[in-house]
Amino acid sequence: MYLCRTIAVALLIFFFLPAMGSGQEQKPVWELVVGAGLMDIPHYRGADQSRFYGLPYPYIVYRGDVISMEKQTIYGRIFKTDRVLLDVSYYGSLPVDSDDNDARAEMPDLDATLEVGPALNIMLAEDREEQWVLKLQLPVRPVFSTDFSSITYEGGLISPRLRFEKDDIIPGAGVAAGISAGPVFANAGYHDYYYTVKPAYATQTRPAYKAGSGYSGSEFTISLSKSFKRVKITAFARADVLNGAVFEDSPLVKTKTSIISGISVSWLFLKSARMVTTDILEEMGRHIETGI
Repeated sequence: MYLCRTIAVALLIFFFLPAMGSGQEQKPVWELVVGAGLMDIPHYRGADQSRFYGLPYPYIVYRGDVISMEKQTIYGRIFKTDRVLLDVSYYGSLPVDSDDNDARAEMPDLDATLEVGPALNIMLAEDREEQWVLKLQLPVRPVFSTDFSSITYEGGLISPRLRFEKDDIIPGAGVAAGISAGPVFANAGYHDYYYTVKPAYATQTRPAYKAGSGYSGSEFTISLSKSFKRVKITAFARADVLNGAVFEDSPLVKTKTSIISGISVSWLFLKSARMVTTDILEEMGRHIETGI
């Protein structure tokens, strides 16, 4: 179980902590980065209990003509124009031991989940001199749970959102910022996994409940990052607001607002001698929360 949690924490750090650029410039074809992340994560959206995680992690950045890879996402350019990019997005969640969560006591544990699917990115507005971009992001992801011995399909979701990113938001300070917001919609299978209470697990304080499909709340995320020569510091906070969600009456929903926050410090360990030209306005906005 400890190994499973360690793997899941490492993956979630990749999913959440954003990588941000700093202008149109020459960058290495590949980079090897090592770092450490600290995160405070609710057991699930709507839980009033959370857990603090800290873990060192490595990741690889690769900037190819067709395939690019950076932290949480492999960017396969399925389709691209000046304003539209279709690529692939990832996300995930950590396992939850029901013995550690009062609302889920004596219910089955929640396994770690992995979400992966296509994401359509549409450029709505940009300013190359001021280095900011506004995009509409449309990720569609099936969701799979795993106990690291088997994988189960748990449903699917779509989470359209507006994302604004600006480099050097404090002139001369080298601080980049990102803000995103949007609703989440999911099918009954996804909601059932987290919020259904089967009759066998009903108690006097936890009545039976069946979750349906539809609106799954909204997400609001803000991130800041500061880059030095070889070191980058990134911090983020995300609020999941469940007011009006189709499952908000579930006895497993103990709070209508869940907050996820974290900070990471990463160090560029190795890089290639060969360089490629990157465009900040193309790289910005790729980071779907999520991660970011």
